[in-house]
Amino acid sequence: MIKFFKNKNRNKNDMDSSLIKITALLIHAAKIDENYTEKERKIIRKAIVELDSKDNDIDEVLIKAEEIEKNSNQILDFTKEVKNMNEDSKIKIIEVLWKIVYSDNNPDMYENSLMRRLSGLLYLDPKIVGDTKKRVINNLKK
Repeated sequence: MIKFFKNKNRNKNDMDSSLIKITALLIHAAKIDENYTEKERKIIRKAIVELDSKDNDIDEVLIKAEEIEKNSNQILDFTKEVKNMNEDSKIKIIEVLWKIVYSDNNPDMYENSLMRRLSGLLYLDPKIVGDTKKRVINNLKK
């Protein structure tokens, strides 16, 4: 996966804030089935490393993102960060989200509903989101 925060015109605080909000979205997806597992946490940790070009402290990012997610009653603030990315970057985030959803091999109706909502909120064609889902499932079978 590419580093998403390469833009040198953005200051470090903006990049950190974006990373934390995107991480909060991933955590929200992991918690939506009320079963936030260590496997999901590992997927999120790996995504943080792949998203971050500044080598932030992963544990610090996770702690801040978990706090923001816990105190938020909506995902719009989190999706705003992803919505402003290019389509390839959005698809990479959707791929991570699908990995979280399928990490327990048992996606529930809340997880599937979230992914449908995110398709619209991120202005992604549902076919692209579905194709990404199929690719993640196929990779898990290998």
